[in-house]
Amino acid sequence: MNSDLASLDYEIVQCSRCERLRTYCVHMAQVKRRAYRDQIYWGKPVPGWGDPRARLLIIGLAPGAHGSNRTGRMFTGDRSGDFLYAALYRAGLCNQPVSISRQDGLKLQGVYITAVGRCAPPENKPLPGELQNCRPFLEAELRLLKSVTVLLTLGRIAYDGTLQALKGIGETFTETPGGFVHGAVRLVGSYRLVSSYHVSQQNTQTGRLTAPMFDEVLQACLGFF
Repeated sequence: MNSDLASLDYEIVQCSRCERLRTYCVHMAQVKRRAYRDQIYWGKPVPGWGDPRARLLIIGLAPGAHGSNRTGRMFTGDRSGDFLYAALYRAGLCNQPVSISRQDGLKLQGVYITAVGRCAPPENKPLPGELQNCRPFLEAELRLLKSVTVLLTLGRIAYDGTLQALKGIGETFTETPGGFVHGAVRLVGSYRLVSSYHVSQQNTQTGRLTAPMFDEVLQACLGFF
């Protein structure tokens, strides 16, 4: 893996390890959604982004086919991103509450955003082997983001994948029964690991995850700074 974030981002964008995912992402970029038919889709693996001096690292599942796979920036251009960045804005972690494109002027302050998967998967379900192929990228980000002390995982898959990445960089911890629980906080090696339901429409539109619930999780993260 490369020794700086810019080189790592380039390596991520060039990745072709998972034929199924690359085929799907390119296909979605060609077919497009009607609302975006006049736009050029990114269609490549999506790197993390944010403040390189961040103390908080937010880890999601994977890009959306017509969100990050279209815009080329994590949680940008779909309803999940609308929910996430509005919450980050309320918490004082970014300069505007919306994320539309890589050129929209959004800046993150004290936070970096990534995912356990870098390509949009069919039906939002990456295969275990595909997540394993992606894991070295998250491990590299954990090594390079030296100021990060708090990890916020969005959903069970991100939670499990983050634990595997922490093992991969040599963090030691005791396995606990039960696994992922929304709002739970645990000490994992040198990090505080905070869990939240994913900010997907499936959760936010059904009320499983509300804005006040997520605000509370973010405040818990900030409380460890």
